[in-house]
Amino acid sequence: MQDFDLVIRGGIVVDGLGGDPFPADVAVRDGVIVKVGTVCGTGAREIDAAGLLVTPGFVDLHTHYDGQAIWSDRLTPSSAHGVTTAVMGNCGVGFAPCRKEDHDVLVDVMAGVEDIPGVVMVDGLPWHWETFPEFLDAVSGRRRDIDVAAFLPHSPLRVYVMGQRGVDREPATPADLAMMRRLAAEAVRAGALGFASSRFTLHKTESGRPIPSFDADYAEIEAIARGLHDAGGGLIQFVPDLVAGDYQPVLQTVFDVAAAVGLPVTFTLAIGNAGDPIFLDALKMVEKANQNAGTDGPAVTAQIFPRPIGLVLGLELSGNPFVMYPSYQEIAGLPLAERVAQMRKPEVRQRILADKPESDGHPLMFAAQAWDYMFPLSEPPNYEPSPSDSIGARARVRGVSPLEEAYDRLLEDEGRAMLLVTLANLRNGTLDTVAELIRRDDVVLGLGDGGAHYGMICDASFPTYMLTHWVRDRPSGRLSVARAVRELTSVPARVAGLADRGRIALGYKADLNVVDAPALRLHKPVVVNDLPAGGRRLDQTADGYVATIVSGEVIAEHGVPTDARPGALVRGRRPAPVA
Repeated sequence: MQDFDLVIRGGIVVDGLGGDPFPADVAVRDGVIVKVGTVCGTGAREIDAAGLLVTPGFVDLHTHYDGQAIWSDRLTPSSAHGVTTAVMGNCGVGFAPCRKEDHDVLVDVMAGVEDIPGVVMVDGLPWHWETFPEFLDAVSGRRRDIDVAAFLPHSPLRVYVMGQRGVDREPATPADLAMMRRLAAEAVRAGALGFASSRFTLHKTESGRPIPSFDADYAEIEAIARGLHDAGGGLIQFVPDLVAGDYQPVLQTVFDVAAAVGLPVTFTLAIGNAGDPIFLDALKMVEKANQNAGTDGPAVTAQIFPRPIGLVLGLELSGNPFVMYPSYQEIAGLPLAERVAQMRKPEVRQRILADKPESDGHPLMFAAQAWDYMFPLSEPPNYEPSPSDSIGARARVRGVSPLEEAYDRLLEDEGRAMLLVTLANLRNGTLDTVAELIRRDDVVLGLGDGGAHYGMICDASFPTYMLTHWVRDRPSGRLSVARAVRELTSVPARVAGLADRGRIALGYKADLNVVDAPALRLHKPVVVNDLPAGGRRLDQTADGYVATIVSGEVIAEHGVPTDARPGALVRGRRPAPVA
């Protein structure tokens, strides 16, 4: 009989706390780490990690796997990049609580905000729940590769309590507020980590309306927060309208509620590519809110993405520079090969390039023609491109219009070429500002959005980007591997309230990665058609992950998934283990 379920031998342990890496074996029994050091006993399974890094599993605070966790047993791309715990329900959108008559409302919200096709949700979700606890039961009943945890989403809660008044964003009555408070407490007791909300202008339903939570006032946010507190507490996740000039009062409202009730907050922070550095104002607010922070770390954290926030455009995807041109729409429904053949005809090319979009003011058209922030996405992908590589700069060198340059680039690789639009974080053409911010204790990594934006964003691969670009490849501003791993493990685990993971130490959950650091390579996104109803999405893989382990079971080896599905629903916050 073996002494342990798993032994990882001879690796370089990166403990997740930022300490210097050290050589050690790691032994696992019953899903937890039981020895770190020299392990003399044997394991039922042993992994030779000589020359390899051994890290805690990564924790992703900002995903939207609410649907995928129901219809799929694998949460890719996240689980392909070392993530072992994903938190969903972000941005205040999700699928519960929800009465039968409101299914279409939530589908409209998710299709608009998170770019999930309506038919995917209609076909992929059984909708056999109504309350949030029932939804968690549905998630808990599904086998999957990694752990998930969930926020109570604000918009479904509002619609459930207020019906059409909630959809129309009318003020909540005292009776509404009392019910929201009660249901928030119910959600936490069932396992919610907290609640999530959004005031982002671009978060609109597919039918073009602001989401239900958009106009929620202090009283409503406070009522929900007090519901969390009634049941023992939780985290508030919030998306302010950082593109608006008046975002500060709304953000301050959330900070004030959190301080009054005694809850932590994490919120989305974007860094403008140019213009006034309004993100600095937000950081000053964070510093003020954390003046009396205790030893457990900052109560308020700004959540940032470690590479440009943006979109991926292509002829196979939801957006491209011509998507709203009537001349392109005439052929948009053709299979890709036929469409490419048409676009290569001189008369079709001339007609599209001479056309005008049906809606110049649509946000997608702004992004899809931001020529100086648009770059070819190659293999391997370059997420910190030089300004000289932009579509605008390339067009100026060629002496053609940016539209022509984009047209020609999209026809490469038989129409499978992609363009990256860097809408934020590439300030003054570099990620130097990001390099500064990810070193702050009041900043946490997130915003990967796994499980959403299936046809426009593929950012759940950011852990691999941290270990390649920020640790190994960037000429300046690099992080140590210990610091990068800390930011991917113990820091987000602390913010989420999941103190039982994110560290390699006795008693901690045996979520681990074995990584061949020199071999790590991030691949260009690809289009796959594996969603319900044959829906398409972007996926992204990586080389260099020798093994990913969840609760002591190997879920992937050398990038190939095993049959193990140990992932569970994490119900509520978790205390640190007692050694």
